[in-house]
Amino acid sequence: MKKIVLTFSLLFGLSLFAQDHFSGISTSNRVGILNGTENPAEFSNLSKRFEINIYGLSFNVANNKIGFSDINSDANFEDLLFQGTEPVDMRFDAQILGPGFAMRWMKWGFGITTKAHANFNIIDIDPAIGNAIANDNLILNTTLLNSNNNQRLNGVAYGEVGLSAARTVFENDNHSFSAGITLKFLFPGSYSNFGLKNLNGEITENVGTAYLTTNSPATLNIAYSGNLADSFTNFSDYGKSIFGGLNGTAFDIGFNYQWKGGSKEYKIKAGLALKNMGSMTFKDSNNQSTNYSFDTNGHPPLDLSQFEDADNLRDVEDILLSGGYLTETSGQKDFKVKLPAMVNLYADFKIIPKIYISGFLQQKLKSDDGNDQITSINTFTVTPRFNIGIFEAFLPINNNEVSGTNVGVGFRFRGFYLGSGSIVTALVNDSKQADIYTGFRWAFL
Repeated sequence: MKKIVLTFSLLFGLSLFAQDHFSGISTSNRVGILNGTENPAEFSNLSKRFEINIYGLSFNVANNKIGFSDINSDANFEDLLFQGTEPVDMRFDAQILGPGFAMRWMKWGFGITTKAHANFNIIDIDPAIGNAIANDNLILNTTLLNSNNNQRLNGVAYGEVGLSAARTVFENDNHSFSAGITLKFLFPGSYSNFGLKNLNGEITENVGTAYLTTNSPATLNIAYSGNLADSFTNFSDYGKSIFGGLNGTAFDIGFNYQWKGGSKEYKIKAGLALKNMGSMTFKDSNNQSTNYSFDTNGHPPLDLSQFEDADNLRDVEDILLSGGYLTETSGQKDFKVKLPAMVNLYADFKIIPKIYISGFLQQKLKSDDGNDQITSINTFTVTPRFNIGIFEAFLPINNNEVSGTNVGVGFRFRGFYLGSGSIVTALVNDSKQADIYTGFRWAFL
């Protein structure tokens, strides 16, 4: 278990990437495939008749504990991660936008997109447990535990292929309205989840070893599939299994309104999209998802040092089963995982020629509490933007529920773009977020 916790810590501490994909450029008035992935209705508004996506990469990390000023050669990462009493929340989210094609024909727009996702998350972990396991089981006093949260360690890798269609439903000199839909074919790769809920008890120390006792039964879910069943600590296993077999579908649906005021370009554009409405089923020879009742009553206190050398969740499960701490309540070999359903709402305003400002809201529709739920975070971004056609510069200012407020910067030159949603804050303030994105697409006619 210590290795599992440390793996997440190293992923976040060394990768230093953070959480609003393609922040700033995804609402650009240079409309392309990126806009269409946020709202399928935008495919009918393509700036050029054709667009080919070559690549797009976005790496995001956000946490609620560690700022840039905390990172130095003398810092103990586990001490920083599990400091204080607030539950630990850290998110790593990587997205790869692969080859894609979009076209606009009369009032229609069409798109074919490919995308890969890799998510690694620590959610609502009690810092007392983290300290006891990760920091050599050293605690100074008896620590009481009383959490109703579902404390999760969660990882997932999957791919998707999207087919999109959009149409301008109404248009005149002043107004236009369009709608679109994307059907996603999902390719689940690997999944791993440890979810411990309603933990009530205490941690005590005896001769340098930490022990856990419970006052009442807690619920525990342990699930794994693919490469993550055998090795949770090898980062390359996520990359090897991003695209599995076709075993799930989802859809996005979106709407777009533009007020033109008699000109060719809009003065105000607004959009609404419901995204990731669907799920995928993990099927693999290593598959297992089991729900347990976890309780130490009637058994010796749980020796937390046993988890120091655990490589994967199967090892954790075996330790708990052998000690008699688990009672199975339900289980299944193949299991379904829900995508992070969300609503996207945005508006873009033309202030004066070449100067725009947009607001973008991402709101998740389901709690991260569910063991069968891929996580997401709520975020709001305001982006002033300067656009002269072939060149565009933008300054995204965003706030999310994990790392707070951050300021970034980015630019586009023709089809190439590069940016970050947090680099300005990271350089001048104690940011708890870091991210970077880049890509290239070719639009013509």
